[in-house]
Amino acid sequence: MSIKLARRFRKQMSRAEARMWDYLRTLKADGFHFRRQVQLGPYYADFACHHAMLVIEIDGDTHYTPDGIEHDVRRDAYLFRRGFHVIRYTNTDVLQNMDGVATHLLSRLAEMPLRPGAVQTDQPSELSA
Repeated sequence: MSIKLARRFRKQMSRAEARMWDYLRTLKADGFHFRRQVQLGPYYADFACHHAMLVIEIDGDTHYTPDGIEHDVRRDAYLFRRGFHVIRYTNTDVLQNMDGVATHLLSRLAEMPLRPGAVQTDQPSELSA
């Protein structure tokens, strides 16, 4: 896999991925710097925060086929062995219930220690409320 492929993925985000990306960028002030379409070994993660060792996947219909499920199990196991946690949201959840997705994600992030190098700010945010 190449940098060109990652660039193509970033340019061709689904509506749900674009909406999640808009939200994730707001979390930078809390020390959670997410990157999109990140190559992690042989796989690409929709979004990854290395400081929290977190991968977020936005799943469409293909993830619920037998092949898609098998692929995701292998991929999640690979990421877990490398220390990453994986959170999955459906396209529908992101597009129709972004407030619920944000609430769930914030609660998960609040439980995760940041690795060294994370940006810490004194600005109040939803996480510190």
